[in-house]
Amino acid sequence: MSPSAIGPQRRVFLFLQGPHGPFFNGLGRMLRATGAEVWRVGFNAGDQAFWSDPSSYIPFRDDPALWPDTLATLIAERRVTDIVLYGDTRPIHACAVDVARAKGVTVHVFEEGYLRPWWVTYERSGSNGNSRLMSLEVTQMQQALDQSFAQTPPPPSHWGDMRQHIFYGALYHWFVLFMNRRYRSFRPHRDLPVSKEFSLYFKRLALMPFHRIQRRWATARARISGFPYHLVLLQLGHDSSVQSHSDYSCMSDFVADVIQGFEKGAPAHHRLVIKEHPLENHREPLRKRVRQMARTQGISDRVHYVPGGKLAKLLDDANSAVTINSTAGQQVLWRGIPLRIFGRSVYDKPEFVSHQSLTDFFAAPMPPDQSAYQIYRRFLLKTSQVPGGFYSRRGRRQLLRSVADMMLSAKDPYQSVLTNKEALTPQLRVVE
Repeated sequence: MSPSAIGPQRRVFLFLQGPHGPFFNGLGRMLRATGAEVWRVGFNAGDQAFWSDPSSYIPFRDDPALWPDTLATLIAERRVTDIVLYGDTRPIHACAVDVARAKGVTVHVFEEGYLRPWWVTYERSGSNGNSRLMSLEVTQMQQALDQSFAQTPPPPSHWGDMRQHIFYGALYHWFVLFMNRRYRSFRPHRDLPVSKEFSLYFKRLALMPFHRIQRRWATARARISGFPYHLVLLQLGHDSSVQSHSDYSCMSDFVADVIQGFEKGAPAHHRLVIKEHPLENHREPLRKRVRQMARTQGISDRVHYVPGGKLAKLLDDANSAVTINSTAGQQVLWRGIPLRIFGRSVYDKPEFVSHQSLTDFFAAPMPPDQSAYQIYRRFLLKTSQVPGGFYSRRGRRQLLRSVADMMLSAKDPYQSVLTNKEALTPQLRVVE
């Protein structure tokens, strides 16, 4: 790629909080190799531990109320042109987005892939419910796509680098728990104490072999029953996609609504399979509450609970699926299975997502328009979905090969296609 295509040579990147692990550190090194200047603001010992260059590290140890003024000063003094962050809804990042916009600074937002696990999401200014995808119609995407674009690969059938994800989460919270004495003003963006976060991550990591056996049995039990079933895709209740982009504050409230709708609408011989998120660490006693709710509705024998695991086998036989706004909905739509959602999502398009009442949906779910969904999916893979991952070494290598050029481009991923220019996102072969 020519320098003119990449843009101005002088760029100053200010990194804020990233995904757990070494991805932001590797991205910073890559950007320095392009000639850019790179800085990192750290808010706790976990941020500091995963940044290898002390000379470019800026600790923020003040009262959080001083963060907006501190950031404005940093932008002016360092002549910052770009801010890089992971997720745009945690308080320090939401504030940073507002400050950056007011000062004309480009915001680069990373997020878990909308087509995870073999892709990550890279956008400008906002992600999920704040993404530019929210206002784009499928007809616009179709007009922008090159009709000769090759057939896109199917969604993967399993999570990907989950072990590394859990490991880096536990390690990050260990640093925050035991090495954070110099960051006494730090406040986590989640309500749970850091000590509890660490213990939950550690427990999840230690019990992975037991959970694997448990979920295989639960999955097999749901499938071999022979009854038609509907699938409920749970999410992490504390995740920003739930807290910031839905009207639910926890999974229990969502499950209560679903079970009531199922009891009223589904045929008497149908079953409800409730699948736990692969990274669920049981902040809520979901399994216990599901049993209680099913008992209250008089349908205990019709409700199955699956503790995480692979989604593909359950989807193979499902009549429909319900979720708040999980990215797993993309796998549902790719298979042509009816989907009902209850939050704001980038794939909430009338062509392929049902908006029936729960009672009507469980009685006769409306199927998606698969041709419309294929257009949408092709558009994502040609724009904001970048091959690779945050947590495994192989995934990071694949991601870093392409994302730096995307960040240096004058146009965001969507502009590159919507203006009929050649997209900068390389369609690399996904290595499993």
